[in-house]
Amino acid sequence: MPKMKTKAAAKKRFSMTATGKVKAAQAGKRHGMIKRTTKFIRNARGTTVLCDADARIVKKYMPYNR
Repeated sequence: MPKMKTKAAAKKRFSMTATGKVKAAQAGKRHGMIKRTTKFIRNARGTTVLCDADARIVKKYMPYNR
């Protein structure tokens, strides 16, 4: 059987934790920071773990990263 392909966009944007959860950057921080509250910007630092429904989609894109 041929190898399955990994989506290049997914491997650039997501990474897996040791327990198999999907880690991603926080959304909403690319532009328009003036209209965002300071609390929003502070809470959106770093990375976050995706919810189960979104993680299931991303795991299909990255078949060998489990």
